[in-house]
Amino acid sequence: QVRLVESGGGLVQPGGSLRLSCVASGFSLDDYAIGWFRQAPGKEREGVSCISSSDDSTYYADSVKGRFTISRDNAKNTLYLQMNSLKPEDTAVYYCAASVVFGLVEDLYKYDCWGQGTQVTVSS
Repeated sequence: QVRLVESGGGLVQPGGSLRLSCVASGFSLDDYAIGWFRQAPGKEREGVSCISSSDDSTYYADSVKGRFTISRDNAKNTLYLQMNSLKPEDTAVYYCAASVVFGLVEDLYKYDCWGQGTQVTVSS
């Protein structure tokens, strides 16, 4: 069974850090383009960061550049998102997803497999 399970969300103060994890089962993450997306209340789901299936090139949304880092541990079949200098506007449910499309995939509609999401709340 193909599955993605996120963890690591929580409540953090502005300026704090969190590391999200996404464990894949039923397939190998290194065969897929993979990414992190988020959805805040009343807003559309948006791309945060993704990593290519071919050369580990990465994409970051402008809003998170310099603060978030995406990485993949193929041995653990796990995707990570290190989030530093968190802001209240980063509050959202964060999802990981995998795409069979080759290369770096920024379009969320090209992602086929989604996790259930993990809540991140940035508040004092």
